[in-house]
Amino acid sequence: MSQTRIPCLLMRGGTSKGAYFLAEDLPSEPDLRDKVLLAAMGSPDSRQIDGIGGADSLTSKVAIIRRSERPGVDVDYLFAQVVVDQPRVDYGQNCGNILAGVGPFALERGLVRAQGEVTRVRIFMENTGQTATAIVQTSGGEVHYQGEAGIDGVPGTAAPVIVEFDDIAGSSCGALLPTGNVLDLFDGIEVTCIDNGMPVVLMRAVDLGCTGYESREQLDSDEVLKARIESIRLQAGPLMKLGDVTQRSVPKMCLISEPVAGGAINSRSFIPHTCHASIGVFGAVSVASACLISGSVAQGLARVRPGRLLHLSVEHPTGEFTVELQTDNGALVGCGLLRTARLLFDGHVHVPGFIWRP
Repeated sequence: MSQTRIPCLLMRGGTSKGAYFLAEDLPSEPDLRDKVLLAAMGSPDSRQIDGIGGADSLTSKVAIIRRSERPGVDVDYLFAQVVVDQPRVDYGQNCGNILAGVGPFALERGLVRAQGEVTRVRIFMENTGQTATAIVQTSGGEVHYQGEAGIDGVPGTAAPVIVEFDDIAGSSCGALLPTGNVLDLFDGIEVTCIDNGMPVVLMRAVDLGCTGYESREQLDSDEVLKARIESIRLQAGPLMKLGDVTQRSVPKMCLISEPVAGGAINSRSFIPHTCHASIGVFGAVSVASACLISGSVAQGLARVRPGRLLHLSVEHPTGEFTVELQTDNGALVGCGLLRTARLLFDGHVHVPGFIWRP
């Protein structure tokens, strides 16, 4: 049986990489679409040897994009996390890194026309029902990928993609503090549960017997620590209005400690069972936001200067991630950040014919 060719762009978005599709090029029926995405990426297989996934959660991602019919919005973006070693596609979260490639994709595919030196692309994020604006470099009427902007976790430099968010508090859980508390206690560990773009459970590293400055490899090899973190995650999920999170990738778990490189806070983020090489975009926004909340586990560790427009650097294993937070009378009202993106491949992904059988 012949294979099916599906148009696809492979793009790096921020510190992630993924397959970008037009929604019209994929099946409209959700179960069949998931089968197609699993086959395209090569899951379930820890090596993803028979697909274009990179055998890592950071490179097994998909963006599904369509022209929007919503007033004031250019495109609708649905993010899919294709689980590497399980036959499962998770739509329960956003990905701000893959989001950085949505504006360039929309321009490459003709969903949006370039408007001069920069083009503002309004993006509705279907996973959470909220809106972002990507500011893409487009001098000469085309997307520019080369530039001088650098982000930790990506070699070299590229053209900047500025991403601005409307109010994203409670994006998945319905409230900035989804449990209704600044502090919660699980297994004797104080935590702050927060959702400002990504549901995150913050824990002081020292409370779990860590310094918070361990390498990714050290933390990944500590099975006792990971079991304790997972126990807390499973308890926090229902109280954060996420339900049973046993098979979900949220909430993210984050160990925090005092900054050591001039930032606001130091972090070690788990996604959710392995330590992130850096930190996710929305995860960083939630961590930075917690630094401003009186009584949170972050407040006593963070180094934050007062002001209405704050640039908070979240340190992570491979560098730092700066988040811009806007406040009004102490309340969070908006945020922005700098990412980069690059088109890697424009072509077709081939899906075996048997995938389409009932």
